[in-house]
Amino acid sequence: SPGALRRAGNEEFRRGQYGPAAELYSRALAQLEAAGDATAEERSVLLANRAACHLKDGACSLCVADCTSALELVPFGIKPLLRRAAAYEALERYSLAYVDYKTALQVDCSVQAAHDGVNRMTKALLEKDGVNWRQKLPPIPTVPVSAQMRWSIPSAQAPGANTPPATAPQGERDQTAAGIERARMLKEEGNELVKKGNHKKAVEKYSESLKLNKECATYTNRALCYLTLKQYKEAAQDCTEALKLDPKNVKALYRRAQALKELKDYKSSIADIKSLLKTEPKNTAALRLLQELNRA
Repeated sequence: SPGALRRAGNEEFRRGQYGPAAELYSRALAQLEAAGDATAEERSVLLANRAACHLKDGACSLCVADCTSALELVPFGIKPLLRRAAAYEALERYSLAYVDYKTALQVDCSVQAAHDGVNRMTKALLEKDGVNWRQKLPPIPTVPVSAQMRWSIPSAQAPGANTPPATAPQGERDQTAAGIERARMLKEEGNELVKKGNHKKAVEKYSESLKLNKECATYTNRALCYLTLKQYKEAAQDCTEALKLDPKNVKALYRRAQALKELKDYKSSIADIKSLLKTEPKNTAALRLLQELNRA
């Protein structure tokens, strides 16, 4: 059966037999298609698995083709996005890899491989295309909320903690693609205001953006503004929200440590810096802050 073939393929893959594994996945796909009752989900998984074999064998173009087919069946799947990104990266098609890594982060902002990929592609594109590299990028798709992991996993807070405050009627929580696009524009406007040094106005833009889409970067950006405005409690709170979405986020940990230091909660501040240094042991800003804290 296709299920048995898939399991056998997984077994071969685990043993490093990528050719035989791809063969088994192909047979499973052929059987599913012959039976004609295959769900998009099942076919997508098999294609993504076969893509992983191609990637391991260095057949990057085949990997891209399988991932693209998998994503046509089930849009915004995290595994095919990451595998296609890795294949594009190996093919030195950095802008396409960048778009896939960025899209994967929209789906689930806690995927470290995607954060690392974005950082590598940013460096590569900067070297290749210079400071205006962003202008040459293909458009980054807007991920609908239905495909965003962080909405589908209820957070482990008290029941009812996820319902919006009484002031916002349910209907106002526009989490459609248009809402997310609007949130992105508001965030960009906030970023522009920060560059101009207008932190108060930036806070307003970020707050509007967060009403439409709770995004990690928007929280850490608003926290930066609050730090500048010496509103340390609010800054710490925003970082805590960001860390719920992305528990290892370096900016959130660093900025919360800064806020807690100003609030004279040195113990918690040191704990945040130590968590950050687990992810980035050579982060010079964090090491400097730790020295100051140890003297405090």
